[in-house]
Amino acid sequence: MSLKQQVLATMKSEDTEGVFELYVTRTPGYLWALLFRQLHVHPIAVTLLSIVIGAASGYFFYFDDVRMNLIGMGLLIWANWYDCADGQLARMTNQRTLVGRLLDGLAGDIWFYCIYQAIVLRLQPQMGIWIWLLCAYAGFICHGRQAALADYYKNIHLWFTFGNKRSELDTYAQENARYQQLRWRRGEWFEKMYLFFYRSYTKGQEDQTPQFQRFYHKVRAIYGEAIPNDLRSRFREKSLPLMPHANILTFDTRVGVLFLSLIVGYPILFPLFEIIVLEPLRFYTRRRHERFCLEFYNELNAHERES
Repeated sequence: MSLKQQVLATMKSEDTEGVFELYVTRTPGYLWALLFRQLHVHPIAVTLLSIVIGAASGYFFYFDDVRMNLIGMGLLIWANWYDCADGQLARMTNQRTLVGRLLDGLAGDIWFYCIYQAIVLRLQPQMGIWIWLLCAYAGFICHGRQAALADYYKNIHLWFTFGNKRSELDTYAQENARYQQLRWRRGEWFEKMYLFFYRSYTKGQEDQTPQFQRFYHKVRAIYGEAIPNDLRSRFREKSLPLMPHANILTFDTRVGVLFLSLIVGYPILFPLFEIIVLEPLRFYTRRRHERFCLEFYNELNAHERES
């Protein structure tokens, strides 16, 4: 296979990955994964490296010096390549672990916490407490729910298109049930701790999507896993135009704006972009998705009554 075909084989779907992600993110990550496989490096080690490198990038964003900022940009890009490589390496070597999944989920949060902290400390002399409040709202509120919703919509799209084999469409009910079954004892405490946080994450995703929840439960009640191909294709047709929006709400676009804001010397543009641009986009994407989910739900209800 060509390099492009090899990279595509490691991706869940071309529907949820854009051209930029394929060539700028996934391909370098795949090449790093090949190298790590040759060196017998464990995927968890790669994840830890990505966390350290990404967190270190924030230090260089503190300085009002473009040369220092460029070093930070390079480190963040490098960390993101490793963040892609760890998952690809885990699939290549069949070394998927709960610890790896936990650390992979934390990686981006740690990076951006350090980045926001650097911006706050850099701008505090001019803005005082207001930069703390602005970045806290942009980071903890806006960024968090934007990324969670984008990840959820991608997994929804993959579930309706391919089923469970490519999707991680977890539910709060399932994760909470697993959490309740485990005990705080040796051999189970780590998974229980992981589920303590992960179930809250899934609950937050479900709280943002009430109409999808009604439709999803109706689909599972009627069809289980055997969803008719016509329904799958029609859902994909409605969902596919929203995948570019989901990509904008994740890593690449916001990092591009971060880099631009540092180059022009106005890092405050980054948290403002989260609030003024990405948050309305989240509302718009959510509204469109909820609208067609309600249409499908009503259609299934009408079909049930006719039957």
